[in-house]
Amino acid sequence: MTKVSAFAAMERGGKLEPYEYELPPLGKEDVDIEVHYCGLCHSDMSMLNNDWRMTSFPFVPGHEVVGIVRAKGDDVRSLEVGDKVGVGWHCGSCMQCHQCLGGDQHLCGDSQYTIVGHHGGFGESIRAHWSWAIPLPDGIDMSKAGPLFCGGITVFNPIATAGVHPTHRVGVIGIGGLGHLALKFLNKWGCEVVAFSSNPKKEQQILDMGAHRVIHSKDPKALKAIRGQLDFIINTTNVALDWNAFMKTLAPKGTLHHVGMVVEPFGISALDLVGGEKSVSGSPVGSRVLVSKMLEFCVRHDIYPTVEEFPLEQCNEAFEHLEQGKARYRIVMKVKD
Repeated sequence: MTKVSAFAAMERGGKLEPYEYELPPLGKEDVDIEVHYCGLCHSDMSMLNNDWRMTSFPFVPGHEVVGIVRAKGDDVRSLEVGDKVGVGWHCGSCMQCHQCLGGDQHLCGDSQYTIVGHHGGFGESIRAHWSWAIPLPDGIDMSKAGPLFCGGITVFNPIATAGVHPTHRVGVIGIGGLGHLALKFLNKWGCEVVAFSSNPKKEQQILDMGAHRVIHSKDPKALKAIRGQLDFIINTTNVALDWNAFMKTLAPKGTLHHVGMVVEPFGISALDLVGGEKSVSGSPVGSRVLVSKMLEFCVRHDIYPTVEEFPLEQCNEAFEHLEQGKARYRIVMKVKD
């Protein structure tokens, strides 16, 4: 048995405290990864508060992990001890179903999520199936790479797979942990980028991150001024907005795509959808291969999240910082040099 020192919450909404647990013998297709850095995502907060009714306690957060392979099972062929890898929302999938065999492992109905019934990366090590321990490309900055494995791939997925072209004019709603990465990706993708933000104080930062224009997301006149101009919109927020107003900013055949976890139903008029042949869509993270492609894209264009770093011992302070909306723009826990 392998003992792991970590930080865990013992109850819903509880503070994280030192916690030690034992891993079973290493499976033939598993790897143990020494954690060096781990991002803190809003999904970790949702799981801590059991907002999705699928948290088990003790709960060890952390699903934006980068580190080094320290042990591997007998049947692992694609990785070696000492390899630098990352693990995101998924740490395993069945590799046998239609989705897995078709390259959509992130849609596997028998996925193992990294922080659902499984201990995450707020500790000295984490275990994963080899297929989801994704090699880091040469030259990547490990201290900033963690958030790419959840926040990054969440916004990169629709850009890469939903038909976004370099000639498109694309809007991004919400410039936070997800949205600021969408700006950076879309700018290097070649698009004209319009940012929707409710915080005018962030305008210069938003422009510096790749937006060509900033529009106040709650100003009806500003939204009306760009009616019919956008080919694609990515919504990264988790709050209800005037979706019909945003639908009107789309050009014919435009798409409003959701990656934010908005829990309220969308009250969208069928007239807008039918009359302009518009669509509404959504997506989670991305496939294992797409994560690798995203990492290569990031290294090629020097794209990283804007991060604030906390030592793991200050994980409760980091959670409070995120909960208060002060994160600019992703938080990374430093576990080991």
